[in-house]
Amino acid sequence: MTMTVTATSTSAAADGSAGSGGGVVSWSQSVTTTVHPVCWYEPDRTGAEVAEWIDSRQAEKEYSVYGNWGYVMPYLRDQYPDYESYADDSEGYWYMPWCDWEYYNGDDFAEYLKLAGHFRSNGPVYVPAGQVPPEPEIDGETLARAAWDAATIPTATIAYNPTYGDMQATIVGWDTWVWATGDTPREVQVSATAGATTATITATASMLTLQPRDGTAKCTGFGVPWSEDNDSRGTDCKIVFNRSSAHFKDSVTPVDVKVSYAISYTASDGATGTMDTHTTSATTSIPVAEIQAINTRPSTEP
Repeated sequence: MTMTVTATSTSAAADGSAGSGGGVVSWSQSVTTTVHPVCWYEPDRTGAEVAEWIDSRQAEKEYSVYGNWGYVMPYLRDQYPDYESYADDSEGYWYMPWCDWEYYNGDDFAEYLKLAGHFRSNGPVYVPAGQVPPEPEIDGETLARAAWDAATIPTATIAYNPTYGDMQATIVGWDTWVWATGDTPREVQVSATAGATTATITATASMLTLQPRDGTAKCTGFGVPWSEDNDSRGTDCKIVFNRSSAHFKDSVTPVDVKVSYAISYTASDGATGTMDTHTTSATTSIPVAEIQAINTRPSTEP
């Protein structure tokens, strides 16, 4: 089934670099993709073939496990309601409910059996020639996971301070403030509809994870842009580099930037749940310089 997936994110940037400041929707995406249902209808036999199968008592032989004909016939009439009305129709088809574990995105087999059992309880559906077969059902969990897989979540971008000289370098041993910029998402919402089912997925993150080469990072949030006013208040995200970038290619120090998102979903069919944590990863570069100093001893000698 075709579905349209819409995703938006609330920016973690606090400096306005996302366009309108932190806490606003800064990025959106809409893609059209497909999702395979767990359960659907497959064409079985024509109306004439099913009537012949039942009236010839061939069905009785195949269903002998259920006991005598007195039991089988009521069952077949329940499964193929009013089948006699289609006894002369060799073009219309009975469609059988069908489910396949292969397309179930969850990992709970008991839940799959519950879903499949509910769908199969609908029984066969007769579709006259030229009419549209019944639409498959997409369960909320399958739709939610397919929608999340179809969305592309932006990776984090950062700025830093201090920035000295033409290289915009920070300094060995100093507190280097780091903060999220651009479309770095704090929260992502994804929604999709397929058939009669709609799913909404919410992914939230609380901080940047920084892994610098030749340094130590401490980050419990998305950072605070440095300014003279903010300097006295401090920041929740900083790096202390312990070596200059001179030994790295292009004289810049690589810094891995990651953001991990906790994911939950709800769906119109009542499905709710969580998914595995999603982590975005990117690597940026920060030039790190070293300040040289000479200590001298004061003297009264000329």
